[in-house]
Amino acid sequence: MTVDAVLNVASETIWTIIVTSAPLLLLSLVVGLIISIFQTVTSIQEQTLTFIPKILATFLGMLIFGSFILNTIVSFMEQLWNSFGEYV
Repeated sequence: MTVDAVLNVASETIWTIIVTSAPLLLLSLVVGLIISIFQTVTSIQEQTLTFIPKILATFLGMLIFGSFILNTIVSFMEQLWNSFGEYV
């Protein structure tokens, strides 16, 4: 296995991680921002207020984006297994 092949697999792995984690991270970011704006407007300074909405948004995001995430990871793993002979 050459250095180029290792770098190629590593870059594809990092890109797959970014693509699969981005929807849930962005959703959590948006919910946190909305809750923070709400807290600022209403002068509520409760720091634990953001946990439940973020958890619910993440679970909802898993329901919505779960098939996309799973299909992306499965296709990446199939690509790795199909090219396993080249790596050995």
